[in-house]
Amino acid sequence: MQSIHELAGSAGELARVGVAFAGDIARAGARHGVDPRLLAAVAAQETGGPGSNCGRNIVGDGGHGRGLFQIDDRWHSFARTSGAMDPAQNAEYAASMISGLLKRFGGNVHKALSAYNAGCGDATGTVTTWADGSRLGYADSVLRHYGELGGKTPAVSRNPSNAPGKEPGNIVQECIAERMIECAQMNQLQTLALQMPPPENNEGTHSSTSGLDARAQRRDDKAMQILESMIGGDQTADVNVK
Repeated sequence: MQSIHELAGSAGELARVGVAFAGDIARAGARHGVDPRLLAAVAAQETGGPGSNCGRNIVGDGGHGRGLFQIDDRWHSFARTSGAMDPAQNAEYAASMISGLLKRFGGNVHKALSAYNAGCGDATGTVTTWADGSRLGYADSVLRHYGELGGKTPAVSRNPSNAPGKEPGNIVQECIAERMIECAQMNQLQTLALQMPPPENNEGTHSSTSGLDARAQRRDDKAMQILESMIGGDQTADVNVK
């Protein structure tokens, strides 16, 4: 864990290159062992745009993407809580997801980023056109942001679908299989989280809005505990689809 001085230094470095919510991003990155510049690059890709280091706290993706890191409310109950629009909580959630994906893919940043966007480590994902005409898949576009933020581009395979012995058709089938496993595991997570008892309410039988938010947050915390145990064990299907 970074010291207060190291954390302040990381936040200061991000702020100097125009990163919004630099402190929130630096804290989330430090807590989950994710390079804050990589986390900031994901935010820039999600809500900033080509050539921008500054992500924004917005609702996007047709109303489904929430906050700085565009957590998708179709996949994540956290995105349906008020905390999703709090940059600090949003960054914390995204950092936890990315950390888990990095563990799943053995530190392969490119695969982890692809899975964050599209649910599959071999997917191209969202294609972004930069000002110089470059058309980059999601992971490559994030890594370009990362380089502009001063990060050293990881030495990983950029074109896993072109690896020897792997036909394109097999890649598609693998992604479909991953998505089917992912859906089954997501249903399992939601079922287990819903089994949690509701929080005590001292103000009568009608839950307040804050009580509902607290309950949703407890379910999210439980789901994340289950997810982390899956990532740490043999059941490593990607349930972290945005």
